[in-house]
Amino acid sequence: MSDDTKNNGHIHLGNREASELVEDAIVHLWSVVNDLNRLQDLCPRHYRVSIFGSARLQPDDPIYAEVRDLAARLAALGCDIVTGGGPGLMQAANEGENIGDPEGKTRSYGIRVDLPFEESANPYVEKNYLHGTFHSRLHHFIRLSSAFIVVPGGIGTTLETFMVWQLLQVEHITDRPLIFVGDMWRELIQWGRTHLAGHNPPLASIKDFDMPQCVDTIDEAIEIIKAHKAKFSDGSPSIRY
Repeated sequence: MSDDTKNNGHIHLGNREASELVEDAIVHLWSVVNDLNRLQDLCPRHYRVSIFGSARLQPDDPIYAEVRDLAARLAALGCDIVTGGGPGLMQAANEGENIGDPEGKTRSYGIRVDLPFEESANPYVEKNYLHGTFHSRLHHFIRLSSAFIVVPGGIGTTLETFMVWQLLQVEHITDRPLIFVGDMWRELIQWGRTHLAGHNPPLASIKDFDMPQCVDTIDEAIEIIKAHKAKFSDGSPSIRY
């Protein structure tokens, strides 16, 4: 295949009719996925917590140890741990699940995206998924998770966070905690209150900024998960995404 027809893994179609045929097929495929996604387990057996955080922080960083401890304590409570499967705080969370679950009762998930600089999952992932696109990967996070905890992170963490937040806003998912840990996320909430809800006319509703639960410590995050998990046996959190 020549360089003219292939670039960054994409095949370019020069014929308009062929391009439209492909677009129609993709839209139809998305429709099939949406229909399949409506199938939900009425009696879910596994409570899963996604932990979103930076790939850049190393094991000698104090935040790494905090996230590892967070995941270990959640695993000890019977929670599966879901991450992006990469290094940094994702690895910390997967490692913590391994520590907190010596008997193998919970599972450590990695939902990866195909990147040239991340060729494999971190060594603590027990169940590994690989996606070719970010949008299918984000969909998988939503489908798999009962709750979301956001620790310090960058653009990727922010992308994942806003996806969950948007779906809560429009009620495509309900009754799933979105927990922000640390000052950086409080500042984001305040920015939204000031520049979005505070704009004239408003660009967002003020109540949108009450959806995430902001906490200072992992202890507070764990208490929120404990309370939510206690209701879990009553039925699955609603999803329509």
